[in-house]
Amino acid sequence: MDLSAELSEFLRSRRARLKPEDVGLPEFGRHRRVPGLRREELAQLAGVSVAYYTRLEQGNGRNVSMEVLDAIARALRLNDSERAHLTHLAKPTAKKSRHAAAIARPQHVRPGLRHLLDSMDGVPALVVGRRLDILAWNRMGRALLGDFAAMDPDERNVARLVFLGENTRDLYQDWECKATEVVSLLRLYAGCYPDDPKLLALVGELSVKSDEFRSLWAAHTVADKGHGTKRLRHPLVGEMTLAYESLKVAGGDPDLVLVTYHAEPGSASADALRLLAQWGVDEPADTLK
Repeated sequence: MDLSAELSEFLRSRRARLKPEDVGLPEFGRHRRVPGLRREELAQLAGVSVAYYTRLEQGNGRNVSMEVLDAIARALRLNDSERAHLTHLAKPTAKKSRHAAAIARPQHVRPGLRHLLDSMDGVPALVVGRRLDILAWNRMGRALLGDFAAMDPDERNVARLVFLGENTRDLYQDWECKATEVVSLLRLYAGCYPDDPKLLALVGELSVKSDEFRSLWAAHTVADKGHGTKRLRHPLVGEMTLAYESLKVAGGDPDLVLVTYHAEPGSASADALRLLAQWGVDEPADTLK
């Protein structure tokens, strides 16, 4: 991945989304030749020279200080995930050796975490890796989101399922929101691991096979996993609104995330989840990983 081009496009996209009135600048005239803020306006807000900011937006991040990056991030009103992404793009050598080692090391789910998944009776849960690979799941996770055990290992990827899966658009009632979330996560990972060949291959495959992915990727949105709600339309139990939590897994691999789903107690979604829990209840555990 060309980090200079990524840095340039990211800064341009973040600048384009801001209007002068958003940052307290006067709006002169009705017509502007560029969307969003002009370079000189952004440089003024960040307290740097126009020439300096222009070089940075052209992809030349060499020797840029963290103080300047922080000032530009504040001027662009970046959130925490976007700030981290900007730093990864502008100063990639800071953690290059550690990242290279992480790429070379396959991700594994330790036995204790697998036991935890299996013990979460009634709670759909799965462990997701750095490329959004689905590395482990429990029985309820499989019942809710798909028969991962029946899939080829290369197919067990959230991004591939969202954009290329046959039934995913039916499952997620807010598919567009889910798709944007997935692309934003892949952007974040790509900034951290720009030389990951498997990640680059995944982005290339999805760009070729999905017009929606290609359009969302060009928007340069960035976001980390968090929490929220998902509205699902399950083929067995119907519509459900479930809350999800994304929890970083402590241990040697910082890129493993435990994702869990739960329903509001006493709700129709809770009833549907209990009904779903009866699916495959007698299946042996060794078919679930």
